[in-house]
Amino acid sequence: MVPPPRFAGVGFGTYIPDSAQPSQYEAVRVLEEFAAGLNAAEAPRRGWFRRSAPAPAGPAGIYLDGGYGVGKTHLLASLWHAAPGPKAFGTFVELTNLVGALGFQQAVQTLSGHKLLCIDEFELDDPGDTVLVSTLLGRLVEAGVKLAATSNTLPEKLGEGRFAAADFLREIQGLSAHFRPLRIDGQDYRHRGLPAAPPPYSDEAVEAGAARTPGASLDSFDDLLGHLSAVHPSRYGALLDDVQGVFLRGVRPVEDQSTALRLVVLADRMYDRELPITASGIPFDQVFSEEMLRGGYRKKYLRAVSRLVALARDSAPR
Repeated sequence: MVPPPRFAGVGFGTYIPDSAQPSQYEAVRVLEEFAAGLNAAEAPRRGWFRRSAPAPAGPAGIYLDGGYGVGKTHLLASLWHAAPGPKAFGTFVELTNLVGALGFQQAVQTLSGHKLLCIDEFELDDPGDTVLVSTLLGRLVEAGVKLAATSNTLPEKLGEGRFAAADFLREIQGLSAHFRPLRIDGQDYRHRGLPAAPPPYSDEAVEAGAARTPGASLDSFDDLLGHLSAVHPSRYGALLDDVQGVFLRGVRPVEDQSTALRLVVLADRMYDRELPITASGIPFDQVFSEEMLRGGYRKKYLRAVSRLVALARDSAPR
């Protein structure tokens, strides 16, 4: 449970705040202080009679609240890198998978010895898992574990710019008093001054690119979507092991919501691994229909479009 490869080497110094957004500078300052408090608790005490290190000062948790593309995961990973161990970093889905694999009591025991637990993409739209994880976090707070989290938005909260702090604090119920919400304003950094989705390649260019790229995957878009339906989303990351570039023929609009949500998860895992995408068909900013973008999962779809377009740009000639 460590940050994904894209964020393996980040720090507060590599986060580039938008000069027009003071809240981004403030977020870096607050998180640096939070990390400093964790490290201060680790400092050895001098004197004849040693005492156990005091609990770190400040809130038990930090909640990073902002729209997609403002750098929440970058900041969350930076906090993880700056904090002393033992520590853990994972998405909400990975945390629920851990509880499923170990059992609730063993998960509590395993994580209770940690100094910090960072949870990315807290799933507010899954009531059952939200209660499970909230209960787990309550036990960890009692054990002295510090927490940091980001989240998605509840399905009925439309609009990518709507922040989710009130939803998050309500859903975690008794834990809300332990969290300090930290609002981060701004637009998607992946689109700051950058062009729209690059034009698709031809099928022939996709096939030729895959042939000369070590570690390339080559699939038709329909075959890929069909395969995703037969694999649990928690295994999508494993599908990408040893893949160095993704090549797709015939990208088309996704017609049903279940398929679209599976594509969202795959887009996240590809983005984590910084896998460039070379594709034919339609541009990725046309994959989800206007109806989907007006629906309850609008924010997830917009995040996926943002990430898919960024990965498509990575394959474009420079």
